[in-house]
Amino acid sequence: MNRKLLVAMMAAGMATALVSVPRLAVAADEPTKAIAVLHSASGSDVKGTVTFTKSGDAVKVVAEVSGLTPGKHGFHVHEFGDCSAKDATSAGGHFNPTDDPHAGHDADKRHMGDLGNLEADSSGKARLELTDKMMKLSAVLGKAVIVHEKADDLKTQPTGDAGGRVACGVIGDAKP
Repeated sequence: MNRKLLVAMMAAGMATALVSVPRLAVAADEPTKAIAVLHSASGSDVKGTVTFTKSGDAVKVVAEVSGLTPGKHGFHVHEFGDCSAKDATSAGGHFNPTDDPHAGHDADKRHMGDLGNLEADSSGKARLELTDKMMKLSAVLGKAVIVHEKADDLKTQPTGDAGGRVACGVIGDAKP
């Protein structure tokens, strides 16, 4: 077969193949909203939701949790979106891409995942609303939210001495 004809046939075949391949839509925009549905861990009855909504250069975090013991409970984003272990240890440690020390939510240097404490009332319900200027929504997608059994003391390294994990939920895209 003539070499020029063979090259022309191959080029035509490739062009046809490229035209017939469906194009995948790629979102160029940053996500604007995410949600974690909390499920019980370590035999607790804790459940709830945490929403993350982009607000200018910050992220608004709203948590609604029930089934807690009254009082404060450490509340963090952890490094892996894996809640498969019964005690939620599969979620790893606090999400800390900057390798900063553990601290309170309002500290200048802290883990990106440090969100402070939820405070449950006498019926075991907690609601927290905060705005986080350090958090980037795209950075926490696919990570896990953990609610701990005890208060975070906001200083003990690297976890805040907040005890075991009573709830876990993976952060995923939400409808804006």
